[in-house]
Formats: sequence, structure tokens, C-alpha cells
Amino acid sequence: MRPIRGVLLDIDGVLHVSMRPLPGAAEALRWLEEQGYATCFVSNTTTMARATLARQLQQIGLPVSEQRMVTAPVAAAQYIRQHFPGKRCWLLTKGDTAADFAGIELVEHDAEVVVIGGAEELLTYEAMNEAFRCIMAGAPLLALHKNMYWKTKHGLQLDSGPFVRALEIASGKEAIVLGKPTADFFEQALRAIGCVADETVMVGDDIENDVGGAQKAGLRGIFVCTGKHRADSPLLKHVQPEAILPALADLPQWLQKQS
Repeated sequence: MRPIRGVLLDIDGVLHVSMRPLPGAAEALRWLEEQGYATCFVSNTTTMARATLARQLQQIGLPVSEQRMVTAPVAAAQYIRQHFPGKRCWLLTKGDTAADFAGIELVEHDAEVVVIGGAEELLTYEAMNEAFRCIMAGAPLLALHKNMYWKTKHGLQLDSGPFVRALEIASGKEAIVLGKPTADFFEQALRAIGCVADETVMVGDDIENDVGGAQKAGLRGIFVCTGKHRADSPLLKHVQPEAILPALADLPQWLQKQS
């Protein structure tokens, strides 16, 4: 394989947990910049607009640029503009994610497109039932991701994936997934840094979505043990990372060994 030029980095569980920066993460990012690696931050975070996420990461001392960030909401908005122009869209998320959907008509009833992300406490029976009715009336179901859970300062927390799956079962229709682990999402990140798959590594804490998804897209996947999955996870029987590192802080040493 080619020498490594590009590095894709997950955010939650790799750079921080509940907006608490992980030890050595900022230093590792600065090292990547100094060594000339092309970096892109790729996230399934759906409760913040890209600009808000970048600003919050900068405020906790992480040198992250909005221009080098690809998020599931941004990918979803681009998909809707391309495939469902002019359609009324119900964006079921919390936070200010709607800022990434500029130019798209957002509604909460009689939607022609249903989008579900990290809505958390907004995923009530009433909301799920309204989404179900829209889907049964013909609206496509778009999932910003299908993550089952993630790690917070309070421990593991249920994500939106189980709710998306419930709608799939009830409606008999399969959701279109737009974030990780889809190949299109990784391709968008590669275009952002001007690298090809076999010269790029993906660093993440999610064995299936980060590592497995990247490998299916032709990248090398590196698993770090600071987030949702542990080094003894049974998922590692099915996905074999290029490397298993204790934390992002250990990435510079690993990259030096590859050169």
C-alpha cells in the first residue's frame, strides 16, 4: 500500500468525551499538522451544526477547523438537495442542526422526507408515530446514522439507531443511511483532503462504523480504546483493525513506525 498521507479522525470518543478533551489529543493533532498529514474530522454527531461543533471543540483547546470537518447532517443536507429538491423535510434532531440544512423547507407535519438523528428525549411516541405516518404515506426515511449507543461522562447512552430500526420494522421500509459507515461518506472526506483510500487511515472508537466502514471503503482502520468499545470487544472477532491503540495520543508513534 502507499505511504500514509491522509488521516481521518472521529471526534466523540477519540478527541473528547462529553466535551472533555482526552489526554494528548490536542498534541497529537498539532503533530499531524506539523508533519504535513492531510487531516479531516468525520463525525456522526447530529445534535450540533458543523460550525457550532467546531467552535465548541476549539473552546476546549482542540485545534479543529470547520473547513476540514465532514458531519452526517452536512452529508444528509447535500443528499436531500440532490435527490429530493423542493421536498418538505422533517428533521428530527435536537440542537441547532437545522443550520446545516439551509435552503431546505423544514416542517414537523406532513413531511415528504423524514430525517432522524440524535433527537434523544425528542424521540417520543408522538414523534415516532408522526414519522411512521409520513413514511407510510410515501416519505423516504433518511438516517443520519444507525449508531446504537455512545460513551458519555455518565457511561454508555442509547443513540438513535434503535429508533430508526423500529421505524424500519413497523413500515417495512429500509432507511437510507448517510453518515458512517457508508462508503459515500468516507469518499466525501477523502475528497475534502485530496487523498485516495489506500493512502489514508481512519482513526475511531467505533469498531463497526469507524474501522469496519473505513476498511470496506478501502481505507486502513485504527481503533482507539477511549470511547464506546474496549480492547476486549467481541466485535474484534469480525473486524481486524490495522492497529489497536490505547488513545489518539499514541498515533504519532505508530505513524512514525510506518514511515
